[in-house]
Amino acid sequence: MVQISIPLDDSDYRLYGELFIPKTAKGLIVFAHGSGSGRTSPRNQHVANILNQNGFATFLVDLLTQGEQQSDLKSQKILDKYPSLTLNKFNIKLLARRLETATTWLIEIKADVKNLPIGYYGSSTGAAAAIEASILLDKVKAIVSRGGRPNLANLESIKNTKASTLLLVGAKDSKAVIDLNKKVLNQLKNAKSKELAMVPNAGHLFEEGNAIEAVANIAAKWFTKNLP
Repeated sequence: MVQISIPLDDSDYRLYGELFIPKTAKGLIVFAHGSGSGRTSPRNQHVANILNQNGFATFLVDLLTQGEQQSDLKSQKILDKYPSLTLNKFNIKLLARRLETATTWLIEIKADVKNLPIGYYGSSTGAAAAIEASILLDKVKAIVSRGGRPNLANLESIKNTKASTLLLVGAKDSKAVIDLNKKVLNQLKNAKSKELAMVPNAGHLFEEGNAIEAVANIAAKWFTKNLP
């Protein structure tokens, strides 16, 4: 495991991530964490571990700076008074730009992953960021959205993404979330392939039993099938 520090523009601000490269990596999976999550998330760490076992390099990166995360914590407390405030973790355009920046920096700096096909694993708002960032990078060939809100992505980005996209939803998640994912599935007009998969007995956070392991195995199969 290699700790990564990515500079932002010419400022002193940085994004932090963890890169793991198996001996014979066949692809690079970049994690786009959702609201309230990050590179230390036990669920995402578990998924990354299974992807590593299946021969994929993984990059878990925080898309917000430490200052932006602290700002969100403070703003969260006054949302009732200022409902028009947009937290950084819900700023899809910002998250997408950061995801594109982190991916581009990594493949330019790290020779071991430079020529690997790229997949995005997005959860919650990270799924929307993954779709928007895939428009900016031709090397992104596959996306897995886990319990995501892909509907928060720009509609034109959804329609124009070419990456093979899998929408994973817990069968016990709310009808609203399931319906939103079904709508996005229909809007993915140009995706090379697309699918909506329901994980049995799983809720929104996939905390039940072996739900997150099922997610990881399904994701590994999708990336194996769709990354050239």
